Amino acid sequence: MRFLLISLCFFVVSCGSYPEKQNFLTENSTSQEIENLYFSDPSIDYVYKASIDVYDRNFSGLLIIKKLTDKEHRVAFTTEMGNKMFDFSFTEDNFQVNFILDELNKKMLINILKKDFKVLILENPLISNSYSKENNQVFETLIYNKKHYYFTENNQLNQVIKTKNGKEKVQFLFSEINNHLANQIEIKHQNIKLKIKLKSITQ
Repeated sequence: MRFLLISLCFFVVSCGSYPEKQNFLTENSTSQEIENLYFSDPSIDYVYKASIDVYDRNFSGLLIIKKLTDKEHRVAFTTEMGNKMFDFSFTEDNFQVNFILDELNKKMLINILKKDFKVLILENPLISNSYSKENNQVFETLIYNKKHYYFTENNQLNQVIKTKNGKEKVQFLFSEINNHLANQIEIKHQNIKLKIKLKSITQ
């Protein structure tokens, strides 16, 4: 009986929500908005030196993100010589693979990349809850039906955490931010061997 009670207590603690585990303070207002402006200017071709580590392979080159209209982005990954590795189109509700290298043409990987890049380009996700922790305001939202937490300090987005069952699954880090441009972006997956590092060379 004692073992059963201990196991039950451990189960309850381990299944707590992400805000509970992180000791977030709940805020009453959900009327605030999140603005992710890092890829929002249609006059700019956002170009990053990119390194993608997937399982035991590394792919390096240039990642280009372009906002075409209010509801459309294009995301392309090429070698530094200009050969395409993948080319995706995002609209408000749709995703299209225009091209992908055979080595990367795996359904699971495409789905992961789709979700990762959607987080990068989504400008105004809808807030379901808001919290605070230390100097950060934290906003909870759903992207592809998964909870994501946007961390902002002084109204500047510096981190997004994707969770599942109260646990961190993907971390998006934005740093060296200048005039709505994140010069460094890192995407780290916790449960699979996938890491994306981006360094801006946008002029």
